[in-house]
Amino acid sequence: MNSTTPVALVTGGARGIGQGIVRRLLERQYAVVIADNDVEGAESAGAAWRSLGPVQFVATDVADEAAVRHSVAVVAQTFGRLDALVNNAGIADPPRQPVDVLDLALWNRVISVNLTGSLLMVKHSVPLLRASRGAIVNIASTRALQSEAHTEAYAASKGGLVALTHALAISLGPDIRVNCISPGWIDVRHSPLRPTDHAQHPVGRVGQSEDIAALAAFLLSAEAGFITGQNFIVDGGMTRKMIYRE
Repeated sequence: MNSTTPVALVTGGARGIGQGIVRRLLERQYAVVIADNDVEGAESAGAAWRSLGPVQFVATDVADEAAVRHSVAVVAQTFGRLDALVNNAGIADPPRQPVDVLDLALWNRVISVNLTGSLLMVKHSVPLLRASRGAIVNIASTRALQSEAHTEAYAASKGGLVALTHALAISLGPDIRVNCISPGWIDVRHSPLRPTDHAQHPVGRVGQSEDIAALAAFLLSAEAGFITGQNFIVDGGMTRKMIYRE
């Protein structure tokens, strides 16, 4: 690796959408650091991807500021630079509890990981990103815009992440660009899907992690140099589809 190789830090990169983003960035000739609390998953993925480029794992609970500070320090010590931060780590499917019996500890944990964790990663990455005039991509959700019952913690955390994105874009510009992606249904578990699952989407299929990875890589690149503070909905058109029972 030479001194001009761009470096990306991807939280929650061990599985799912994060894993797809890591792969895409390695293919784009980035060196990648995966910050994740899934030690087994990250080490397994890293071993599989080392043929694509430099990849390193740092055990990280993004809700723990000391752990976040350590992960960024590892990036600085190992590579001496940081060009891209992807805040993907999150509790994707927290237990659904009616609001009148919602466990406050559950609420606090979801907010801490999904929202505060992103803030902490940005806080400690800013000096490195400013030096490289880098970019940040936050991974939110269409649940920031529409909901199913009993998903208050998750919806609030993702809605907060969308708002945090534009706040950061204004605070950190022009040195650092900050954008957000809100995925819809992305098949990260590769579970059996029904024809109706695909057909209900205006594009005719359920999403894949590669769909999100492609956009993330673009937003981190110089080609997106005039784009900041935006939330990009990637859901196969579902949030534009009017659905009423007939």
